[in-house]
Amino acid sequence: MRETEALIKTADGTLDTFICHPDEGGPHPVVILYMDAPGIRQELRDMASRLACVGYYVMLPNLYYRYGREGGYGYDLALIRKDETHLNRMHELRLSLTNAGIVADTKALLEHLDTDPAAADGPIGCVGYCMSGQFVLSVAAAYPERIAAVASFYGVGIVSDQPDSPHRDAARIRADTYLAFASDDPWVPATVLEQLPGIIERNGWRARLEVYPGTTHGFAFPSRADYKREAGERHWERLFTLFDRNLRHTT
Repeated sequence: MRETEALIKTADGTLDTFICHPDEGGPHPVVILYMDAPGIRQELRDMASRLACVGYYVMLPNLYYRYGREGGYGYDLALIRKDETHLNRMHELRLSLTNAGIVADTKALLEHLDTDPAAADGPIGCVGYCMSGQFVLSVAAAYPERIAAVASFYGVGIVSDQPDSPHRDAARIRADTYLAFASDDPWVPATVLEQLPGIIERNGWRARLEVYPGTTHGFAFPSRADYKREAGERHWERLFTLFDRNLRHTT
């Protein structure tokens, strides 16, 4: 396995990005993994590596790069659930991100891919968790010619009254889409799950919606108290199937 860090220039600075892919057999199809609110950490790098181990070139960008490198955001990950000051700082950074900003950052990621011989020149997959669930859908709508598969796990903000809510651009998404939610999630209103089937149908959106029974927000992360092994492994099964179907077997 090869692991590197790329420093990618954007309009707002330098986007530090963890990249991993198999040592042999390249070039490899690309997956971009968008972080959740706590930010870049070893847990996410391990998840990127699990995807890479089955044959993908995986990018994990630091979406908080405007505020610093990993560990320099102004909060301590170990304290965000114990200290309100650290928790509030994390939410401050989370709320500073916009769909438009992530779409612009992704343009820089795509340009970097075009220069790396280890990355296959073909369809791209994206996966987002929590806050980045809405980001991957906005990216898919912005780059429909490149993004072929998208997965969102307990994504927030997918359907909202905001003018940039991703559901408003559903008709522009060509990617095979998988939307997974926890059965008990205070961050995702029940009205979202009620509205999504109609949004999918009206827009001719190739999307699958699945609710994981007996789960809460964060079920896919092994270090979380909310982690459910059965649901976590199903999450990997769904991801591997989605990406294999759309990124490997193409004509």
